[in-house]
Amino acid sequence: MRYGTRGAPIWVVIAAGCVVAAAMLPVFYLFVRGIEGGDATLDFLTRSNSIKVIWRTISIIVVVTICSLIVAVPAAWLTMRTDMPFRRVLAVALALPLVVPSFVMATTLIEALGPKGTLQGFLEPLGVERLPSIYGLPGATLVLVLMTYPYVYLTVRAAIAGLNPELVEAARSMGYPLLGAFRRITLPLLMPAIGSGAILAALYTLSDYGGVALMRHNTLTVSIMTNYQTSIDRTAGAAMSMLLVVLAVGLLIIERAIRGRRRYDDASGSVGRTSRVVQLGIWTGPALVFTLLPIIAGVLVPIAVLLEWFIRGTINGLEGSAVLIPLWNSLQASGLAAVATIVLAFPVALVTVRYRTWLSSFFGKAVYIGFGLPGVVVALSLVFFAVNFALFAYQTMLLLVFAYAVLFLPVALGSLRSGLLQINPSLEEAAQSLGVTQFQAFVRVTVPILMPSIFASAAMVFLLTMKELPATLILGPTGFETLATSIWSASSEAFFTRTAASSLILVTAAGIPTAWLVLREHSHSR
Repeated sequence: MRYGTRGAPIWVVIAAGCVVAAAMLPVFYLFVRGIEGGDATLDFLTRSNSIKVIWRTISIIVVVTICSLIVAVPAAWLTMRTDMPFRRVLAVALALPLVVPSFVMATTLIEALGPKGTLQGFLEPLGVERLPSIYGLPGATLVLVLMTYPYVYLTVRAAIAGLNPELVEAARSMGYPLLGAFRRITLPLLMPAIGSGAILAALYTLSDYGGVALMRHNTLTVSIMTNYQTSIDRTAGAAMSMLLVVLAVGLLIIERAIRGRRRYDDASGSVGRTSRVVQLGIWTGPALVFTLLPIIAGVLVPIAVLLEWFIRGTINGLEGSAVLIPLWNSLQASGLAAVATIVLAFPVALVTVRYRTWLSSFFGKAVYIGFGLPGVVVALSLVFFAVNFALFAYQTMLLLVFAYAVLFLPVALGSLRSGLLQINPSLEEAAQSLGVTQFQAFVRVTVPILMPSIFASAAMVFLLTMKELPATLILGPTGFETLATSIWSASSEAFFTRTAASSLILVTAAGIPTAWLVLREHSHSR
């Protein structure tokens, strides 16, 4: 077999290079538009209003990422390694905010928690005449934390499922308390997963439109969408999108610097070992409260509001929209996108974990850029590509699935990388010494150990595709309607009964694979 970069099989390098080139198409599009803008691009970026928007964007990214880590990492450990009551139910519920579109999350939170909302109605008899405004940075932060902590949560859970429990037990036997063993042993081993989840949370915050727009917090993405919707001249939109690329690259550099070049694999191997459940004791109550708060805000409140809309509309004789066709379209597109994205992410994950060079480092950073761009920018870049170079793919399922893969490739890559980092390559070398080929050793040894990470990646891509809106509206085949587009159409026309019906179906359809994924991790946890 021929080898390329420091021992990497040449076919893996070529495959990874092709995937990265596809992920960089939106950047190429923005580069072309930026050059066309000329001096107008630079002039726009140096305006005082633009600088304020940039600062507002950076501020919310920092706040949301830190809050997501605070919520997700302890929640993942509590539901995987302790005797907390109802931990399987709580484990599933903690992942469910991922299936709610951000504009639905924001709308329902405004209805429940905003001034003159449902909570205000309950508090009025107690003398509370008006709750503080939820709009602005506080409301946008709440929405985005609820939307982003599941990225960290699911990625860290998959990593915890792959940890060797004997390392913690050895630390405890040496006299370290529970928190000390967690800080010295577990936390360092989870750093790749935490870093991958954190970068996804930061990039999602960078690219989100629906939640921050409804909360009236003007970020770069809101400004970009406003420009694309109201202006014929797209120079300003392209300039701001290029800023998103710069910010995304900066986030990746920071994550790389924090993670460094440490190794995280277990030299001893740990397949089949059973972990000891940690007894919480007097901490059971606080742990339950801690895990219930994001569930109440991110799951129960939105579902309660949607049910209220649906019941109220049904009583008043309003009909919900037909959901069978959008449901089937969503399941079909999401399933194809999950498979395609995992296949595309595999060679990039292999190159970046097993063969560390400047080229693999570039590959690992480049694929994340698309996730930091709004879906409308990625979709328009693919329209530009299809019209000029692949007209046969325009408005076909092929181009739509390709767009999903470009958008959500980092989601799949994060879990795959953290899983591969925990697998010692010497396990494959031992298998090869028994007479199997390199590929056979990878399939028989590495892939089975990596399955929790593979399923976590596929599930997250599936869920994100179910609620993706801009790319579906722009690139979907003619007449192709998904649950997300039907929710958007109904909500934009103030048909709240239809919005509620489609949203509840979306939560149910996406919640089933989420529950299966989480419960499967429990059964395979070591």
